[in-house]
Amino acid sequence: MLKRLFYISIIAAFFSISGLAQTAGSGTDVLIVLPFENTSGKGEFNWVGESFADSLSDLLKVPNLSVITNEERKLIQQRLRIPLTTLPSLATSLKLARESNATLLIAGRYVIVPASSDSAATINVTAKIIRVTEGRFMSEVIDGKQITRDINLNDALGNLQTIQGQIAYQILYQRDKSLPYSQNQLIEAANKVPARAFEAYIKGLLTPAVESRENYFKNASRLYTEATPDGVYSEAALELGHLYLTQRKGNDAINSFERVISANQKCRDKARADKKPAQCGDENYAEASFYLGLIFLQQGNFESAMATLRPLTDDLKLTTVYNALGAISVQASRAEKKNPAKAAAQLTEGVDLLKKAADSSPDDVNVRFNYATALFLIGNMNEAADRFRASIVANPRDGESYYLLSKVLETLKDPTAKDIDDQAKRFLTDNNRYAKLETEWQKTHTVPEISLRVQQPARKDFVAVIMSRRPIPNNQAQPNETDALLAQARALIKNGNDDEATATLRRVLVGEPMSAESYLLLGKINLRRGDIDQAINQFKTSIFWDNRLIDAHVNLGKIYVEKGDCLQAKNYAASAMEIDAENQDALALQRLSERCSK
Repeated sequence: MLKRLFYISIIAAFFSISGLAQTAGSGTDVLIVLPFENTSGKGEFNWVGESFADSLSDLLKVPNLSVITNEERKLIQQRLRIPLTTLPSLATSLKLARESNATLLIAGRYVIVPASSDSAATINVTAKIIRVTEGRFMSEVIDGKQITRDINLNDALGNLQTIQGQIAYQILYQRDKSLPYSQNQLIEAANKVPARAFEAYIKGLLTPAVESRENYFKNASRLYTEATPDGVYSEAALELGHLYLTQRKGNDAINSFERVISANQKCRDKARADKKPAQCGDENYAEASFYLGLIFLQQGNFESAMATLRPLTDDLKLTTVYNALGAISVQASRAEKKNPAKAAAQLTEGVDLLKKAADSSPDDVNVRFNYATALFLIGNMNEAADRFRASIVANPRDGESYYLLSKVLETLKDPTAKDIDDQAKRFLTDNNRYAKLETEWQKTHTVPEISLRVQQPARKDFVAVIMSRRPIPNNQAQPNETDALLAQARALIKNGNDDEATATLRRVLVGEPMSAESYLLLGKINLRRGDIDQAINQFKTSIFWDNRLIDAHVNLGKIYVEKGDCLQAKNYAASAMEIDAENQDALALQRLSERCSK
């Protein structure tokens, strides 16, 4: 259920809104959008909540704002074992945002009133912007006062995309008042897909049944084409391509992926003719190209595979791309029988690409084997021997590596060749494989039956690869009133001025009810005053908003040791040690909890 895997920030500096100048706002933030909550009690409108996450994640891709895509968010959510089928609580949402390195979180809810005989269906939406680091709602200074404002909109459900454009604009405007574009530009960008096609596409993303998903995506494509005769709904075509790929419908998958690529090229040509920046969904193009190239490789169509994948090497300097294209180049060289010069050039290109893959991912077992095999084919036996040995260390039962290494060592007149050959015989027994390889080797001194290894990655794995390469902006938090008040409260507590500190912390919580540190400090004050029950509540609230605050875990553990509740004490000792196993207070609590029941 993914929409995009290759991200525009990796390929080039393209943005969601054509022709926008760079904003001069504050430093780069990282933003994540969660699906909005359907409070209507009508499950048939759940797709609307997902559409907010999908649409806003696209619309908010502007300079100085890095957006965690909807697909990235789902991947992180799965890794944290947070169900995709239910909306997380606010505390869990903050945990998800922190895991994503996000600094801003967009959450919301909506109520839909269904259509009646005399009125169309309407939607009322409330969106909130939360600063993740501080755990507080975004506020702004108006007439000298710090004001927190929700974003509230009410309109016909048919105008959903217009609403999403308006919300995107208000989010950006609250963050930076000097925006270089208008709300109408955001609304226009939000409505680039016909409403009914967009609805069908989102429903397809949310539907697990394969046949129903296929029908939704087909309908989305049809509705898009009806409204835009020369256009292609690339996102729907991309999803169909992957759907067919999983069903092993190769020709249908090829057709869908080629539609994505063709639409991208047509868009680029038009942008070039109009002398405008190209905003052509390059991430969809890259993903479609990669998987199309792998299909051609599986079909033995090396020329088409190389032509499809080669443009990606400069844009996506990824091990997976280098390895795939390098393997294809080598395979094409081995298949070329009529033109020796062409075969040599292909082999050289393959070696170069596989070297890049090996340099960027030296521990990848497939890359190790492929690069070693390529070195063997060009006659670089000394380095090939080293690479094959490393491949065998990584996979001690790899009969093909043993076999090729034995041939390398024979060429080098290495006395260990016989021992390695014996290992090859041991692991190449299935279907009399060793004998077949040896028969061909004795005839031609070639190994055509040993193919290079290219594994088709799952889409979620490709997201993980992209995310691992994505730079994390260096966000320096700007001093604000909250920071100053918290610093003041800490100083007051240190000096024993608990009443004044409490008043200061209450001021913080008025504007920032999710301030975890405020609850932590209040807990310490109540603990010092002997109000144990209130201290427990404060510490637990602190953990609720930020479970990384080790002081809250430690203090709760100590309280439960005093109460003789050893199980609770041990639980908090364990959670404190998970946060920082070298923290002296956590270690002391662990020792206390271990002695608790003795």
